[in-house]
Amino acid sequence: MKACAFDYTRPKDVEEAVRLLATDNSKPMAGSQSLGPMLNLRVLQPSLLVDLRFVPELKHSSDDRDSVTLGACVTHAQIEDGRVPDPTGGFMREVASNIAYRAVRNRGTVGGSLVHADPAADWPSALTLLGATALIAGPGGRREVPMEKFLTGLFETALSAQEILVGVRIPKRSKAARFGYWKFCRKVGEFPQAIGGALRDPERKETRAVVGATSGAPRLFLDFSPNIAGIGKDAYSQQLHAVALRRAIEKLAA
Repeated sequence: MKACAFDYTRPKDVEEAVRLLATDNSKPMAGSQSLGPMLNLRVLQPSLLVDLRFVPELKHSSDDRDSVTLGACVTHAQIEDGRVPDPTGGFMREVASNIAYRAVRNRGTVGGSLVHADPAADWPSALTLLGATALIAGPGGRREVPMEKFLTGLFETALSAQEILVGVRIPKRSKAARFGYWKFCRKVGEFPQAIGGALRDPERKETRAVVGATSGAPRLFLDFSPNIAGIGKDAYSQQLHAVALRRAIEKLAA
């Protein structure tokens, strides 16, 4: 199948993008790695596509004393190649390098991954683990939402229909911080069946763990002995998630 007929536009800034998305049956587009197939299958049939890839603010990254901010249209490949600041000393580069295939990473964006909110995608789990904050713009102005509240369910976020994700702010941690991340994939490049993530920063007395690729939003825990009962559709799935988390913790401690 092919996509239905639609109009196409490139806004010059965030404010124009927000105005265009107020149009009935409009849809934002970034890397289009998920949107493209959905259009061709006619799962989505928008009357207007608003291409966000050329908005300068969405491609910008910044590094300050306490955090790094990445624009929503920063690609996985830019993170993988170290072309944007990494507040984790390499952990984000590791996550990015294992997303799908290089062709996907060249076009896929961190914001697109978060807004699509596929539970099996890497950035929803990894950025929840890192305590990132979603930076949002809409008709009512700008607001910020912690990542664990931005991702609300299966393919669901805290964005309203007329809002866009401008970027993510990721806090820096001490040099003593350690990270672990593990995912189960049937073959390289596939979406995982289970994700486990772990973070420990002894200087800041911070411990975080995440379980992803569930039937909804990633589950965040503030210790390494969480009760993950109910995660997974059955006993097999729950065991996969328990093992993924354990291996992430073991990787952190190695």
